[in-house]
Amino acid sequence: MKTFFRRKCLPWLVYWFYRLWTGTWRIRLDEPTQMKALAQQSVPMIFAHWHGGELAIINLVPTYRIATMTSTSSDGTLVDHVINRLGGATSRGSSTRGGVSALKGLIRLLRQGFNASMAVDGPKGPLHKVKPGVFELSRLAKAAIVPVGVVSSSAIVFEKSWNKARLPKPFSKVVVSFGTPWPVITADDDVRSQPLAQQLEKAISDAHHQAAKLIAD
Repeated sequence: MKTFFRRKCLPWLVYWFYRLWTGTWRIRLDEPTQMKALAQQSVPMIFAHWHGGELAIINLVPTYRIATMTSTSSDGTLVDHVINRLGGATSRGSSTRGGVSALKGLIRLLRQGFNASMAVDGPKGPLHKVKPGVFELSRLAKAAIVPVGVVSSSAIVFEKSWNKARLPKPFSKVVVSFGTPWPVITADDDVRSQPLAQQLEKAISDAHHQAAKLIAD
């Protein structure tokens, strides 16, 4: 009975809880004109953000037709259900099991017309340090990279989680600021380049600061 509840009932409870909770948010999207142009040209985009902002970004799945990688854990199963019910798509894997196949699955989804969301300081940190995966994904899927900053007027912070996940509180103002899109990474670029990672770190930080400024408006 317990297994049935967790597999069949809990995912739907989490989905409807999330829909009701996020339905109270006052969301502002700050999109540059270059990003809108890419969308009109059907160029796939990778929304590059820090760990901790996922719970707010999931709400944007229907708006931007987002696909992402989810873990094979029980928590990952719940996230997987929510994203798919919202009209997105997922590719499942983890850093220790199925990571390569999950990346390949995400590449296929980008080629099918989805955009991708990726916490680029993962899968296990350190926080706010870009890993090469986002550049590899851009190169293989021929997708532009869009830095993303997420700020809310108030949030619940899950302090015991390594990524300090943040869930904006009901009726919070939530600002998602998108930075200037990066061109597609090519074979001439070194995906493990430290300067390249630092440039993206700064771009995401700038997007975050922009979102923080707009919260006060």
